Amino acid sequence: MQFWNQRTDMAIELSASNLDLRGIVRPGDHVFLGQGTAEPLTLSETLVRQRAELGPLALFLGVVYSDTLQAEHADFLSFSSYGAFGTAQRLAKAGLLDVLPCHYSHLPELLRRRELRCDVVCLQLSAVDSTGAFSLGVANDYMLEAARQARVVIAEVNEQAPWTYGSDQLASTPIHYLVRTSRPLLEVKTQPLGEIEHRIGAHAAPYISDGAVLETGIGAIPDAILAALRGHRDLGVHSGMLGDSIIDLIEAGVVTNRLKPIDTGISVCGLLLGTQRLYRYAHQNPGIRLSPSWFTHRAAVMANFQKFVAINSALEVDISGQVNAEVTNGRYVGAIGGQGDFVRAANASPQGRSIIALPSTAKGGSISRIVVRFADGVTTTPRSDADLVVTEWGVAELRGQALAERARRMIAIAHPAFREQLERDFHALSRKSAA
Repeated sequence: MQFWNQRTDMAIELSASNLDLRGIVRPGDHVFLGQGTAEPLTLSETLVRQRAELGPLALFLGVVYSDTLQAEHADFLSFSSYGAFGTAQRLAKAGLLDVLPCHYSHLPELLRRRELRCDVVCLQLSAVDSTGAFSLGVANDYMLEAARQARVVIAEVNEQAPWTYGSDQLASTPIHYLVRTSRPLLEVKTQPLGEIEHRIGAHAAPYISDGAVLETGIGAIPDAILAALRGHRDLGVHSGMLGDSIIDLIEAGVVTNRLKPIDTGISVCGLLLGTQRLYRYAHQNPGIRLSPSWFTHRAAVMANFQKFVAINSALEVDISGQVNAEVTNGRYVGAIGGQGDFVRAANASPQGRSIIALPSTAKGGSISRIVVRFADGVTTTPRSDADLVVTEWGVAELRGQALAERARRMIAIAHPAFREQLERDFHALSRKSAA
């Protein structure tokens, strides 16, 4: 598997100790940075440090977990993203993050059509394996498509990044510059689970049958649902991202991928967002494959699964089943992401289920996350795609239900302190609609 050596023979190697991007990155360039735990830290830090000489630059971000980018860097840098995740929320709070509202699956096509401009790509790769092949390490998403459209591609080869399967498309990806480093990858630690999370997991688990193929995000709610599946058998994984909690189910023999009609025996994802434990597990493990977003989020691919279960979360859900996973109090704190892609795939699956799970309240119980109307007017997933909504108070089964029955079921899983007011607001809204 020597598919990338010819490309690196043509690349110019730069020194990490005195890295200078002047002459490589030009003023006015649109720069794509590797996201999440795949952020090429040496490259992003250099962009920040040399921004006055390089800029102005427009940076496109994904999930962000580092502290590299700060509001004061907006003097020569502008920031855009498909959402506000992790530390990027600070940029959004400061009014410095311009959000592109699109489905995650659409990013490669936007790049191919050049409707999303990309001049420079900064990637993180793992060091070569015994055959001399590099890998994409912890992220295989939209970045290779960006690289095909870019004028310049710079790869930070981090010898501490795990070597993972699924990097075949590197064969057709031009790499112009290499920077060799050895530094710990960013980590996303598992959050502790409380009573509310455990109750949500217990309510959701019965709707996931043995042999189901799962899509799930990371965080306390998805982790609680996964933890509640210890008694299940032969589950599979086809997801946009994976965290440490999936290892527990693999090691317990719960996730086997044995019944998947495609990618049998393999857990497929696009991003590894976890700790060193996850990276060690994925290193040279053929049971984990990282695939690009056009594959992980593609409806035609997920149509192969008879029992596809999508597990997603929300900031709030209204009583008709509409989901807001993007904005609260006028501020962007989430994204459309892959929710729409996975929800529709689950609804199209013959025995699939779409689960939207969230705590019933926010801000210490002072605000209901089950609402009659969205204050910010933003709908991430429409009510026409609603199936199961889960809180610590139970499950609202919405698929096939009319609006009045949906409202009754949603109010039943709201926090008891808000149910009476929700009923009043719903009846007032109904009278107004009938007038």
